[in-house]
Amino acid sequence: MITIRQMAASGLDRIGEIDRSEHVTREYFYRHGSLESRAVDVAVPRWSRCGDHEHSVQGRAHAWRPILDRGGKRLGALDADTLAGVAIYRPHLAEGMGNLSALYVSRQYRRKGIASLLAQEVARLARADGARRLYVSATPSGSAVEFYRSHGFEPTDEPNRELYTLEPDDIHMILEL
Repeated sequence: MITIRQMAASGLDRIGEIDRSEHVTREYFYRHGSLESRAVDVAVPRWSRCGDHEHSVQGRAHAWRPILDRGGKRLGALDADTLAGVAIYRPHLAEGMGNLSALYVSRQYRRKGIASLLAQEVARLARADGARRLYVSATPSGSAVEFYRSHGFEPTDEPNRELYTLEPDDIHMILEL
């Protein structure tokens, strides 16, 4: 049975337990107010245990720690003691807007509703913080964009400047809460 609970920032290196690997065959891009897709053939590997780059355990921990230090929340989806998924919530991205900063579910746990549980809990936290909207900078893979769209997120023509600068290829989306 999966339980969702808040987890301490001190265990950020547990992200290495998540098998984020996937074979991406569809990628989205947002152009002139329209969401379009194209066929791709991309192998996304597991998190690297070496280095401090964006696709490494240390790189992710380094990127998420400031969010948590400023009042963000780390949510874990646990199957007994196994970390099946994780979400990072950043309150107050902008006036009335929270941010789903990260959402990952381990490969063997996908398509079991875990990402939905994590996203719903982030939306609940955002509402409790007074947010009227929830922002996500979604990886442009078909699986990510289709997940968020199925949960009510829509691409925005006014992306957050800071996040767009960091992730210009992502699909920047907003959910009205």
